[in-house]
This record gives sequence, C-alpha cells and structure tokens, in this order.
Amino acid sequence: MSAAVAPRVVLVGPMGAGKTTVATLLGDAWGVPVRDTDADIVETSGREIADIFVESGEEHFRDLEAAAVVAALAEHDGVLALGGGAVLRPETCDLLADQTVVFLRVGLSDAVRRVGLGVGRPLLLGNVRARIKTLLDERTPIYESVADHVVETDGRTPEEVAAEVRELLS
Repeated sequence: MSAAVAPRVVLVGPMGAGKTTVATLLGDAWGVPVRDTDADIVETSGREIADIFVESGEEHFRDLEAAAVVAALAEHDGVLALGGGAVLRPETCDLLADQTVVFLRVGLSDAVRRVGLGVGRPLLLGNVRARIKTLLDERTPIYESVADHVVETDGRTPEEVAAEVRELLS
C-alpha cells in the first residue's frame, strides 16, 4: 500500500473551544498548512453556514460536512480543524480512528464567553447558554471517544493550548 496523506493532527471540540485559532498557531509553529472543514464548506457551497442551515436545513449541512471531512482527511497533511458537529456522523468517527485526534475541551462558562451571542451560529438560536450546555452534554462523550489526547482550554490562552498540543505530539 502506498503512503497515504494524513493530517499531522485533527482538532475536534465544540464551538468556542478555539479549534481554528489553535490550528493556525500549530500550523505556524510546525510550518504546515491549516485547513478548517467549516471554511471548506463555505468555499465549496458559496454560502455561509448559517445560510445553509436556514435555506437547506441541518441534515443537508451535515451531508456537506461529512463530505468535507472525507476530502480533507484524504488530501491534507497539515493541521485540520473539524466543525463542532462533524463527529455526529458515525462514518466520520470511523474515519478518525486512523488519525491523531486532539479534543479541545471547553467548559460551559468559557464556551459561552467565547461564542458570545451566537451570531452566525444557527444551532444557538434562543437561549445561548442552554443550547451550549445541551451541545456539550450531547457531544462531549463522542469527542472523548474519537480523541487520542484531551487538552483543557478553560482559562488558558490559545498559545498555551497550542503549546500543550505540540508537547503531546512531539
């Protein structure tokens, strides 16, 4: 079998965990490209994620997201950040079994503070704090199940989080 392309690390976690920011810091430190599946979806669809949710529904978005993850895992050899809900698809979790995955864990209060009022985040319509709590409760066991490493982000700067990831993977 020929050597397959694989990301150096895949970052997973909920909104507000800092996946995109930490991915950028890791890419800079390692001198490798950074890819974010949410950005891929926006680029390929020509629509913002909130617009996809409103116009086409969450299920359609999850289909686009699953396809974006498949493409990124096959093509990208740098740092890959997945959208917060990417792990909801069992086939995505199966694909992550062969990857180096770091779960950036964030608690409720830090997530709420980082996400703010959820502008542009369709899953947060209504009571932002309650929605984030529900998402954390539902998804944390899945993040833990796919992760090789868990890095706490609460009360830490993105630079501190990225440094811990680098240390774990060195």
